[in-house]
Amino acid sequence: MSFGLSGAGGGDHHVLNDLDLEIQQGERIGLVGRNGAGKSTLLRIIGGIYPPAGGTVWRDPKKTVALLSLGLGFKGDLSGRDNALLAAMLQGLTRREAKQRLDAIGEFTELGEFYEQPVKTYSSGMRSRLGFATGLLLDTDILLLDEILAVGDQGFRQKAREALKDRLSPDKTVILVHHMEQAIKETCHRAVWLEQGRVRDDGSVAEVLAAYAADA
Repeated sequence: MSFGLSGAGGGDHHVLNDLDLEIQQGERIGLVGRNGAGKSTLLRIIGGIYPPAGGTVWRDPKKTVALLSLGLGFKGDLSGRDNALLAAMLQGLTRREAKQRLDAIGEFTELGEFYEQPVKTYSSGMRSRLGFATGLLLDTDILLLDEILAVGDQGFRQKAREALKDRLSPDKTVILVHHMEQAIKETCHRAVWLEQGRVRDDGSVAEVLAAYAADA
């Protein structure tokens, strides 16, 4: 995956290079790496937001996928409730089915009256709450979490991690990008270390995190 560079030099910036990765249904993977390693770009490719510049991405077309990332996918002029309704219908629910989920989503977010306000008025923490609650409570098959558990107050972060563990069925696939090792240890049983757009290490959470820490 490459992005064009602006300015006098021009050219391309290669974010992912010869990346080869296989993820099975039901796996919970923690994605680690330094800033610019390609973690967020990889999630967007898996989620179908970015097409790769080369190579092939295969995902079961029958599986639903949600990418939860700050500032991604919300319509600022719509309320939190209306954004949750839209997200539910995009995941294949009928309007009636979607409406039945809205109160539970609003309750989980703890947004109170702000749930009825435009998302453009939200703080980053409020957006995180809405995005996480919507993705989790819609029972998406593949859940891609890009630092979505890292913002907001400590109480909600802990609540979100506990809810994630409680609702993870054996067939739900999760890929988590998070800068805090504890969140990965609590959620994942496999870790992938990206460096300069390639997989440097892939294995158990304990082994990969130890190798990553030793290289810091």
